[in-house]
Amino acid sequence: MLAGLIFAIDEAVDRPGTLAATLPFGGMTLLEYQVRLLTGAGAGQVMVAVGRMTPALLNAVNRAVKRGAHVEVVRSAEEASEKIPPDARVLVLADGLVTTDPVIDRMAAEGAEALLVTDDPQSPAAIERLDMKDCWAGIARVTGKQLGEIATMPADYDFQSALLRVAVQAGAEHVMLTPGWAKSGHVVERSAGALATRGNAVLAALTERRTSWADRWVFNRIARMTLPWLTTRNVPGWALEAGGIALALGALGGIGWGWPGAGMVAALVSAALLAGGAAMAALGGQPKRADAMEIGITILFGAATLAVGAMTRIGTGDWTPFVLAIVAVAAQILVERSPVRHKRWWSSPAAHLLALTPFVLAHCATIGLAGIATYAFATLAAAVEGSREKA
Repeated sequence: MLAGLIFAIDEAVDRPGTLAATLPFGGMTLLEYQVRLLTGAGAGQVMVAVGRMTPALLNAVNRAVKRGAHVEVVRSAEEASEKIPPDARVLVLADGLVTTDPVIDRMAAEGAEALLVTDDPQSPAAIERLDMKDCWAGIARVTGKQLGEIATMPADYDFQSALLRVAVQAGAEHVMLTPGWAKSGHVVERSAGALATRGNAVLAALTERRTSWADRWVFNRIARMTLPWLTTRNVPGWALEAGGIALALGALGGIGWGWPGAGMVAALVSAALLAGGAAMAALGGQPKRADAMEIGITILFGAATLAVGAMTRIGTGDWTPFVLAIVAVAAQILVERSPVRHKRWWSSPAAHLLALTPFVLAHCATIGLAGIATYAFATLAAAVEGSREKA
């Protein structure tokens, strides 16, 4: 069994009286984000170690519970040990820790005790020195039994430091913080302003889940520029999703009513909104919702492409555009189902929308459809070849 333990004791350095755990982060509080990370890694229950209870902390815990997480507040190691079985693996997050899913997944893996460390004492992730070489970087994997050991210590001990000492004495593995993890936003921060910046870095890392050239150079960049602005204003993710769906319907209506250029431009904006909604859903610990937005972009591409092919056929009396549209959509669907890791140059629904739009605007839809059909077929051939090499 995997359980989580989050420390929420220290105050924010720039907001006296406010716990760092309750500072805004990515459209939620830092505590809610940490709970999301732990439950996403498989933690069945999450303990929040507090020194005092504040209304903001209580509200954050209640919101996390409403999202389906099993969260309880504890005031000591004794309380925590009573709630967590001795044989459970416990993933500990330091007060004010910001990190990402890959780091959590690595530390949540099966195994004995482990400590995430850095050998740079000046690193913003360095919390407490463990030995002459390494400093603790904010995540520890211990056992429920070790929580019980701390519970027997004198009442004036520091819970977090004692937990580290017990892990070190047990010979915990040192897992080095990689440059990639640090770059993606792993840090310990208790400043409201700095947390907002770190939230933007985590959002930027989440946009990188979409790796095609169109996403990398266009849609991801749009998301990185707009998502921080949206989250600081508490714009909900569903607003992006609703806007994307409305624009998608408008795009199809525009194409059907004889305005294919305007329809394709609306489809591009719709794809950007859905991509942003997917990133916000991922930040909020809703991977299924994020995946649904990605599927929505694929459906939008298919519907818009077939609509352009159909309207071009009606306008010219030639079946070629519609056949090309069918080929492009069918080939891309097969590409999406390929188990091979997609390469950056491969076609994607977003890339097709981006490539087709200029041709439609220039009243050369048939040429554009031929181009994306060829592109999708070439990608499918590469995917099939990659599958053969993997086999």
